[in-house]
Amino acid sequence: MKIEEQAFLFSCAGERLLGIACVPEMATSTGIVIVVGGPQYRVGSHRQFLLLSRSLARAGFPVLRFDFRGMGDSSGVARNFESVEDDIGAAIDAFTARHPGIERIVLWGLCDAASASLLYWEARRDRRVCGMCLLNPWVRSEATLAKTHIRHYYGQRLLQREFWAKLLSGKANVLHALGGLFSSLLLTRKLAKAESRSFQGRMASALGAFDGPVMLVLSGNDYTAKEFLQFAGDDPAWDGLLARPLVTTLSLPEADHTFSSAVWREKVAQGTLDWLRQSGLGQGAALSATGISGSASR
Repeated sequence: MKIEEQAFLFSCAGERLLGIACVPEMATSTGIVIVVGGPQYRVGSHRQFLLLSRSLARAGFPVLRFDFRGMGDSSGVARNFESVEDDIGAAIDAFTARHPGIERIVLWGLCDAASASLLYWEARRDRRVCGMCLLNPWVRSEATLAKTHIRHYYGQRLLQREFWAKLLSGKANVLHALGGLFSSLLLTRKLAKAESRSFQGRMASALGAFDGPVMLVLSGNDYTAKEFLQFAGDDPAWDGLLARPLVTTLSLPEADHTFSSAVWREKVAQGTLDWLRQSGLGQGAALSATGISGSASR
C-alpha cells in the first residue's frame, strides 16, 4: 500500500512541536500515536519509531510520531515523562484535526513513554484512546532497583561456580558483597511505603480502569522489564492487573531494552499488527507486516 509522510507543526502551551504523520492511501479509522521516551526524538533508537510507523502505515494505519517540547525540533524546555500530558493531548488533537477520518487512537510507547501513556490516560480519561501498546514500562525507583539487584544479580551470583571459586580462594571481597546486599535489603524496606501514590501507583490506577485492549511487550534481556515484573508482582496496587482479559503479553526472551536488532524490531512490528487485528482495532486494514526497512531518517 502506498504511504505518504507529512511533516507539520502544532501548538502546545505556546510552543511549536514537530510531528511526522505517516498516512496510507486507504486508512483505517484507528490512528497510532507513537509516544517517544526520553531523552530522544521522533526517530527512536535504531530508527525503530520511523520504521515502525512505515510498517503500520503500509498495513493501513495512519501513524503519528512527534517531538515533545524541548526535544528534537520542537521548541520549549525539556521535561520528564511525568510532565508530558499536555504534549500528548496536543498531538492527538492535531493528528485528528488533520485527519478527521481518525475516530480512535492507540498509544504506543517504549520505556518511560509507556509509563507516560498510562499517566496521560489516568489524568485525562481521553475517550479517543481505545488501546495502548506498552513496551518495557518504566517503574524505576531506588526501591525497585534494589529489589531487582537482589533477585537478578545477587541471586544469580550465588548460583555461579566462579563466585564460589573466588570465595574459597579468598579472592572474593565477601564483606563488600554482603554490604551491598544488606544495603539493598534495607533500602527496599525504607522506600516501599513512600510509593503508594507515586507515578507507579497512578500507572496501576490507569491500567485497572482502562476498558480498552492493552498489549504488554517485555524483553527478556532487560533490567527495566525485570524491574517492572518485580514491581507488579510485589505491589498490592498491581495485583491481578497483568492477568486481566484485556491485557495481552508478548515476551521476547532474547531481546534487549531497545530492540536493537532488525529481527527483534520486526517481531515487535508483527506483534503490534497481530494484536491490532485480534483486538478488532484494525477492521478493514490489510493487516500483514510488510517489512520495516526504509529510507533516510527524518
